[in-house]
Order: sequence, then structure tokens, then C-alpha cells
Amino acid sequence: MDQQPERRTEQRTGRRTDAATSGAAGSGRALSPADLIRSDILAMSAYHVPSSAGLVKLDAMENPYPLPEPLRAELGRRLAQAELNRYPQPDYGALKAAIRARLGVPDGFDVLLGNGSDELITMLSVATARPGAVVLAPLPAFVMYEVSARLAGSRFVGVPLTADFKLDAAATLAAIAEHRPAVVWLAYPNNPTGNCFDEAAIEAVLRAAPGLVVIDEAYQPFAQRSWMPRLPEFPNLAVLRTVSKLGLAGLRLGYLAAAEPWLAQLDKVRPPYNVNVLTDVAARFALDHLDVLDVQAARLRADRDALLTQLSALLAARPGCAVFPSQANFVLIRVPDSAATLQNLLAAGLLVKDVGRMHVLLRNCLRLTVGTPDENRQLVDALRASL
Repeated sequence: MDQQPERRTEQRTGRRTDAATSGAAGSGRALSPADLIRSDILAMSAYHVPSSAGLVKLDAMENPYPLPEPLRAELGRRLAQAELNRYPQPDYGALKAAIRARLGVPDGFDVLLGNGSDELITMLSVATARPGAVVLAPLPAFVMYEVSARLAGSRFVGVPLTADFKLDAAATLAAIAEHRPAVVWLAYPNNPTGNCFDEAAIEAVLRAAPGLVVIDEAYQPFAQRSWMPRLPEFPNLAVLRTVSKLGLAGLRLGYLAAAEPWLAQLDKVRPPYNVNVLTDVAARFALDHLDVLDVQAARLRADRDALLTQLSALLAARPGCAVFPSQANFVLIRVPDSAATLQNLLAAGLLVKDVGRMHVLLRNCLRLTVGTPDENRQLVDALRASL
């Protein structure tokens, strides 16, 4: 029998050729991940979430306050009635209706649900990843914008913020004109810097962008600013939110509001039943008691402002230190040595996030989640002792 010539395929994503994998198989050697996994994935590190066991957890921007005990008891009864033997309702109609009614979605707009906002970022990345597609975002920003774009096969373009973490409007508009991105990500407030970008600059981006502009409002309960009411003004605007920062991080529920033509296409890449029945029941229950979560958010805003004042008094006169304004539920600070300070805080029983290696603009920066007043006091005392 004539042998077929070796078939080689070119892959944009860096996959090994058929010849490489067939050669490994033919040699009698067992295939390893290095034979099959894309080279760019082999070169990556997994997203690391450190253990918080035994520590005051101030690293993940969570709401430190649980639901009041009477609500927790009622929620337990509701969850006990959930039909775990059945798949969720495929359209999540009741949950979507509750989100539209209670979270400010404009009339005529719907939402797409995700297993956390991370899944919605992935869905957007997959749906727009045509050959040559570009995804653009300021840097530093939420890391999943870049990670999801690269995993989907798009090219990621990052535009550095200014030295004081403002959106560089001129550079961003120039990058849009040069690269014609399919998606532009703008976090509002930005993570990890905590500030809201200038509205006029965002409007200029919306008018210049040839594709979708997604404003990520994960921290909207603490900024009390939103682009959600302006969805009717811009056909290429989408607003992404999560209920995690509101106080429901364990539910893993995100939602994207946009014009119907966008949602209709994005829904095609949504995994079926991607929001489980317990999340559905718990989220609808929590939205029925949104006033409780709003009170907690108001308390955290006040605690954030108090923490900013205390940190400013502690760090303002120290060389190499700085405290940056925040409109989120976390505060970014700069210290002389972020790695050493992190270890000192860990020794004191406090877990915060060292973001100093994320970007040159963040050198020696720590991100501190706003906790309870007692947790914030422990944090300030430990920082004072460390510095």
C-alpha cells in the first residue's frame, strides 16, 4: 500500500504539527502534555488563588458581611425546595426579569447571564475571535481581559495608563485607529487601581471604536456611577456586572446588558445551563432583599473613606509610600518593598494582594480590600508595625 505523505498543518495558536504528534505516537513513547497542548498555554502559569486559611482575608474584594441570620434561615428553606434533580430553566426568565427590574437595566434591553463575569468575558472573547481580531484594554487592568483574548486566539493590545492611573485618551484613540479592535474593555472603576476613568474620554472611545466597547462595572455598588442608563445612546456599548462584590461572591453570577443583536449572537456561545439552580434561587432571593445589600454597600463606602484617611495619615510622610484615591471596595497603596510588606502582613495574620509585578506602573503596590472596621484597624496597625 502506498504511504500517504506526512500531513502538516499550520496553526495560528502555536499547536504542534500532526507530524510531531504522530512521530511521538509511532516511537512507542507515551504522549505527554507537551506533545498536544498549545505552546502558548504551556508557557503560561495557572491563575493562582492563595489559601486564606487562618488569615483575615483582604485580597479578593469580597463583602465581609454575611446576610442577616433571619434571611439566611429563609434562604436555606428556599434552597431546600430547589429541584436539584432537574436542569435549570434554559432561559432563566425569572432571574433575568428580577435583574432588569431591580438593577437598572433600561427598558428594551435584556441581559445575558454567566457563571460569574469571568465566563461572560470568555464568551465575548470566543465570539469575536476571528482571524486577525484584536482585543484592546488599558493596562494595568483586570488580567482576564488579556488572558481570555489570548486563549481565544485574538491578539491583545494593551495601552498603558498615565502615571496617575488615568485613561490616556490620546494613546487609546490612536491604538483604536491603528488596530481596529473587535472589543475594547474599560473597567469602571478600574481594577486594581480603584479609580473611574474620565467620562469624556470614555465617550470618545465609544464614538471611535469600530467594535464593541464593554464597560465592566464590577464595583458599581461602591462607585455609585454607571453607564447602564446610557445604553440607548451607544449601539456598540455593553455593560458587564457581577453580583460578587455586592455580597454574593459565592453565587458566581455575572450579567451583561447590551442591545438585542449583540446578545442574540453571544448567546450562541453560552454553554447550556451555565447558571445552576441553587444560584438561580439564591440570586432571586437576594434581589428580593436588595435593600439589605445596599445598606452593606453604603457601610463599606463609609469604611473605605475612613480607611483612606487612616492610610494617608500613616503613609503620606514616608519615603516611597503613596495612597491612591479609590471608588471601589479596595485601596491601592505603594510601599518601599511590596514583597517584604506582604510577608510581614501574612505573619500578622492578614492576606492582601501584591500587584507589584502586574505592570511597571504598579511597582511595589499592594491592593487592600476594605473589610470590617476591626479588620481595617488590624490592617493599619500591621502596616504601621511593618513600615
